[in-house]
Amino acid sequence: MSSPPTSTAPGASPPPRLQLTGITKRYPAVVANSDVSLTVLPGEIHAVLGENGAGKSTLMKIIYGSVKPDEGSVFFNGQAVQVRNPQEARALGIAMVFQHFSLFDTLTVAENVWLGLDKSLTLAEVTSRITAKATEYGLDIDPLRPVHTLSVGEMQRVEIIRALLTNPKVLILDEPTSVLTPQAVEKLFVVLRK
Repeated sequence: MSSPPTSTAPGASPPPRLQLTGITKRYPAVVANSDVSLTVLPGEIHAVLGENGAGKSTLMKIIYGSVKPDEGSVFFNGQAVQVRNPQEARALGIAMVFQHFSLFDTLTVAENVWLGLDKSLTLAEVTSRITAKATEYGLDIDPLRPVHTLSVGEMQRVEIIRALLTNPKVLILDEPTSVLTPQAVEKLFVVLRK
C-alpha cells in the first residue's frame, strides 16, 4: 500500500476522512475502475458522476467492502485500511444506502431498521431513535407504518435513517436521486447539508 500525503507542520489540517489512491477493479469483460483516486475531507459532500456502466456503484461498493479492488489503497483518517466486508466498513464508521432498497414489505419501518442494529436495543428504543433522527434531519417518517404503504421516496428516507442511526463518519448514497421526484431531490440535498 502506498502512503497518503501527510503534513508534519504544526497546526496542519487533519488527515482526509477517506482517501482512495489508484483503485482499479477489473471484471472478465470490462475494467470498472481504472486508477481512481478520491479524497474526502470531514464535512465535505462529493458526487461521483458518470454514465450508466461507468463504475460508480463499483467504486462505492469498494469503499463499503462489498467488492474487493484488484489494485490500489484505501485510507481512513490517514490510516491504511483493508475494507474486506461491510462489517469492517461499519466498524470504521462507513455507512451505505444502496440504490436498491433492502426493506421487508410486511414489517413496519421500526422493525426494518431494528433488523440491522444492535440487538441490545428494544424495539421501543429503536422507534424513539428513529423519531429523533427523523426530526433532526427533517426526514418525515412514521416508525410504526408498514413499509408496503410507503412511497419510494419514503422508503429511501427509511434507508437513510437506518444508516444515520449508526452515526457514520462517511455516508455513501448510491444513486440517491434515481428514484426521487424533483421535490424529493431538493429535500434530500437539504438533509445532506446538515
